[in-house]
Amino acid sequence: MSKLLSEYLGLDVLPHYWDKRYTKNLDKLSKPIYKVQKIEDVWLTLRDGTRLCTDIYVPVGAKACPALLAWSAYGKTIQGIKRGAIPPESLLFDHSLEAGDIDYFVSRGYVYVIPDPRGIGKSEGVFYGVYNPQEQEDIYDVIEWIAAQSWCDSNVGMIGYSYFGIIQILAAAKQPPHLKCIMPCSFVDDYYQHGYYGGVGSTYMSIYWELCPSNKPMPWSIKMYGEEKVRQMMTERLKDPDIAVNSYFTKILTTWPPTYHTFFLDYLLHPLDGEYWRQRSANQIYEKVKVPVYLHCAWSPMGRWSAPIFSAMNDKRLNCPKRLGVLEGYDGLELPYRALNEECLRWYDMWLKGIDTGIMDEPLYKISIINSSVRYEHEWPLARTQWKKLYLRSFGRLRWDSEPDSNLPPDGFTHLPPSVSTEVNKLTYRTSPFPHQKEFTGPIELHLFASIDTTDANFIVNLYDVLPDGSRMPLPRYGALRASHPLNVEKSTIGSPVHNNSVSIPVKPGEINEYVIEINPTAIVIPQGHMLELEITSMCPNECHKETWIGKVGNMNVIPSNATTSYKIYRDSDHPSYILLPEIPYTPSDLWLQPIEDTLVDYL
Repeated sequence: MSKLLSEYLGLDVLPHYWDKRYTKNLDKLSKPIYKVQKIEDVWLTLRDGTRLCTDIYVPVGAKACPALLAWSAYGKTIQGIKRGAIPPESLLFDHSLEAGDIDYFVSRGYVYVIPDPRGIGKSEGVFYGVYNPQEQEDIYDVIEWIAAQSWCDSNVGMIGYSYFGIIQILAAAKQPPHLKCIMPCSFVDDYYQHGYYGGVGSTYMSIYWELCPSNKPMPWSIKMYGEEKVRQMMTERLKDPDIAVNSYFTKILTTWPPTYHTFFLDYLLHPLDGEYWRQRSANQIYEKVKVPVYLHCAWSPMGRWSAPIFSAMNDKRLNCPKRLGVLEGYDGLELPYRALNEECLRWYDMWLKGIDTGIMDEPLYKISIINSSVRYEHEWPLARTQWKKLYLRSFGRLRWDSEPDSNLPPDGFTHLPPSVSTEVNKLTYRTSPFPHQKEFTGPIELHLFASIDTTDANFIVNLYDVLPDGSRMPLPRYGALRASHPLNVEKSTIGSPVHNNSVSIPVKPGEINEYVIEINPTAIVIPQGHMLELEITSMCPNECHKETWIGKVGNMNVIPSNATTSYKIYRDSDHPSYILLPEIPYTPSDLWLQPIEDTLVDYL
């Protein structure tokens, strides 16, 4: 008898990111042959006596199997809700449903373990905020508990997206003996930069208030400094006029005991980089990670999401079997997260079941090129990159040639605080239509000569693909910088500027400075007739639901300055402001992915 290959493997379709040159032993790949049984509210005890409540999903009738641990502070019960995959536009969309596709893996012979962490849901103990050091130690204990259970064959991996992904390297660095591999689908290397991109504060982390169902919350700052010091820090933080004018922040900073939105209190108390953030940052512990790591992210138009996986891959301290994939965009996001099921299966079958799926034969990087296809690369930035400067010019132009004249008047805009205006002023610069398509794949940075009339300010920059009809499509293209955070030239590399975010050095008003701003890396083909547009502004509120008051703090995005600020942007021969772009002139044909054909296969 014969079946289509996809049907034989228990798949709806063959994944577009499998390559026929490297994918092997498909006949041995785990297949959906088991029913799923949920064992609810199993209690386990941590080393200090604290008990965690856990849900366990097991394949019915299977012998001891490898286990996948899905860990976050979002609560275990919701991860198993049966309602189908839901897109962001649905009123029921919940970004905390990130544990992954439970039935997919359990039916293929994996045990799925989802605990309520300490102080979350039904579990005992105090919740000290996301990724805290206590949480990292707790995961060690849970992994070793899992490995000792009768339903586990002693091989444990970690699985999940976003929170479930970010925590994985932090846990792996603790080196639990029975952890055999991880696959962070969405990853952060520098947690300060995640919350204060380029030193610019945002309200992004305010979402954890509703996402983490804590039954006993406490800010980590209390554990770090004690109550008296935290009281002083809260009082001092309210002296910042950008914070004091915001009633959402004032509520958090004037509540005692400080159990109202404890994690965002920690966030507000640490506007500069330091030990608090380093305790949650993967780039502090790479040398301690010994298990195989598959890093993945999507090309995201907001936040600092794509840069971290590339910096991690380039860090020689992460000296373990590793691969990187960027195989999707956020436009197709649905939760529960299922987008990479087949790639995850190849990874876990390789390291937890000993099936050589060929995934380690592939080149290090597998990248989806927007407006094109998927291909492999051997390094990042690409060795064949031609670095091109796209200069800011007068009349809002972007040009490949620099301005020949000096002493030209600058462009400018005025930041108006949201306490006095709803205007969000900005400058835009646009290319002419591209006569031929161009590919830009790699890191991007903006060199901007500017002055401000205050001692500090936010620079927010965005890149857009402008279609012939004038509509704009956001690239994975967001960058930010606090003017007072100095550039560290020695640590910076081309396309990846590094700033000292542990200090804030006041800017001299009116002084022209060169600001080097990281813009998220990308991989995109700009078609013929399209244009690139650069946008420079001081804040970027979320336009969704702007007419409503519910959740306004989340729509704030960047925390706006409360000072009216005049920005001047210089772009003459003495001050050549430009975007540094990674143009890829050609790609060898063997780097492009060669898909597997869904043909008929014989089976017994």
